[in-house]
Amino acid sequence: MFMNNFKAAQLQQATRRHFLQTSPLALGAAAMATMGTKPSFAAPGVINPLAAKPAQFDPKAKHVIFIHLVGSPPHLDLWDYKPELVKRNGQDCPDEFVKGKEFAFTTGVPKLLGTPRTWGKYGESGIQLSDAVPNLHGVADELCVINSMFTEQFNHAPAELLLYTGSARPGRPCFGSWLTYGLGTENENLPGFVVLISSGVQPNGGKNSFGSGFLPAVYQGVQCRSQGDPVLFVSDPKGMDRDLRRASLDAMRDLNQLQAQEMGHPETLTRIAQYELAFRMQMSVPEIMDISKETKETQEAYGAMPGQASLANNCLLARRLVEQGVRYVQLFDWGWDYHGTSPDSGLEAGLTKKCTTMDKPVSALIKDLKARGLLDETLIVIGCEFGRTPFREGRTAASTILGRDHFPDAYSMVLAGGGIKSGTTYGATDELGFRVAKDKVHVHDLQATMLHLMGFDHEKLTYRFQGRDYRLTDVHGKVVEGILA
Repeated sequence: MFMNNFKAAQLQQATRRHFLQTSPLALGAAAMATMGTKPSFAAPGVINPLAAKPAQFDPKAKHVIFIHLVGSPPHLDLWDYKPELVKRNGQDCPDEFVKGKEFAFTTGVPKLLGTPRTWGKYGESGIQLSDAVPNLHGVADELCVINSMFTEQFNHAPAELLLYTGSARPGRPCFGSWLTYGLGTENENLPGFVVLISSGVQPNGGKNSFGSGFLPAVYQGVQCRSQGDPVLFVSDPKGMDRDLRRASLDAMRDLNQLQAQEMGHPETLTRIAQYELAFRMQMSVPEIMDISKETKETQEAYGAMPGQASLANNCLLARRLVEQGVRYVQLFDWGWDYHGTSPDSGLEAGLTKKCTTMDKPVSALIKDLKARGLLDETLIVIGCEFGRTPFREGRTAASTILGRDHFPDAYSMVLAGGGIKSGTTYGATDELGFRVAKDKVHVHDLQATMLHLMGFDHEKLTYRFQGRDYRLTDVHGKVVEGILA
């Protein structure tokens, strides 16, 4: 066993980098000199990869809170009112809209489905919203409703990955990782990128939706919880006090520093940074995650209940986190897949019930940030992975429960704060909601715009991997100037 381990260690040392460093001809130094770069980790000190860094230009926003309604709610019953679709409810869907198209659960000729919800115009801006979100009526003038989103993906996981990573396949860094890579963290005792999950289910893309892909792992999202330890394994194990923990980390740090200087692998620095961050988080995270410290009035405004894993709690936690300097807070709330295959996924009672868990805390978050002077510097996104069809879902054609199928061609997202033009409806679909008729916004355009608001040119925030420079928006994307304040 010892010989096997010894041989494995020898093989580990026989890397291309090690050969170049130890060659008698100093090939490594010569090659790096010709490229105009310095060998990595030449200095004895260790650079913190999470250290705060300046943006490329003055940002409009300092923080992002992205509230993802996992499964994609029916935008035609929340944000995009179509009177003509209501008028033609129950008619056969025109052939031009379905011929040659593939849908997740619908075949043949489906029936058009007008919204069963009641609509009105709210705020001085007169933004149209449905009765499913009564609390958001009161903050209508803070909202920017984009009714011209589109994507290429009509299944949940690929569409979600495309939204966050710029690719429908796993393996690319997500938006929060790109942002943390570009900016670092404002608070050295907290991660730059925090993930909060409610409704008991991970996002459709799994941890790839908040993973760092080929970026160093230190930039991945840190998932926090409302129950138990806020972060898994952050507490000291039995028999270890804080002094012993510090001594253990010091010993591991010294060993990792030697390894970093010898091998020059960026993941070694990531390991050091993660250990150190975890040690600091032991003191700071439990306090920040304790929403019982908030006033009773604030808890009631959000509908929050300490100790529960709810979207209401997570919205309040998101405010507390950005207040302490966290760059990017990602909220995932499962249960918005409105096919109409059960009462809970129907457009009437089911949607009303689910919206009560989102409408109150999100409107409270907007009001709370504004009252604290944080809304102007915090970009809020209420989004989803795609839209829902303007016709009935095929499996429920004979049911009394109304539902809609997946639809990538046209849907809505809602933004607020952080450099966004408030009290605005941007873009439009045709009279039946099948196609974007004005000011199309692709998911890459949304990514480019969000990065712009945070002070980055999306074409210049890159990372070299496998011989080429990668970016979040791949080779696409443009800033949507029409939604900027």
